[in-house]
Amino acid sequence: MKAITLHEPWATLVAIGAKKIETRGWATRYRGPLAIHASRSRQAWHINVAWQEPFFTALRPIHRKLEDGRVGFCFPFGCVIAICRLADCVLITPKSVPPEPERSFGDYTPGRYAWVLKDIKPLPEPVPVKGRQGLWEWNKLPEVGLWDNTI
Repeated sequence: MKAITLHEPWATLVAIGAKKIETRGWATRYRGPLAIHASRSRQAWHINVAWQEPFFTALRPIHRKLEDGRVGFCFPFGCVIAICRLADCVLITPKSVPPEPERSFGDYTPGRYAWVLKDIKPLPEPVPVKGRQGLWEWNKLPEVGLWDNTI
């Protein structure tokens, strides 16, 4: 199965179904099953965006109440967290930019590409694995027990 690595919080947004389009600067002809891998990278600005709207509201399913009553996040890093189907890859034009909140979750600069994700299924438990740039092969899905030919 092909896989793609995303930084947090974008990987989790896909896994919880809040983000259904991944934007990239390159196109792919590949269509089919796709594993969503959360990068090991923990850059502060990536995590800080989780506190801004519309990210904060979209991430509500993973909010954790801390002992002092504040809200926190518990992002997975360095693991596959969901599977989906890459249904299409389309050139972004001014007319193809989606409405909010999806618009805020990607870079919709004309000339980039929108990867349309369907049938998103979060894994019951994250599967630790080293990611890579671009599309890469992940061969552990049968061991996870989620492959049911519906994707």
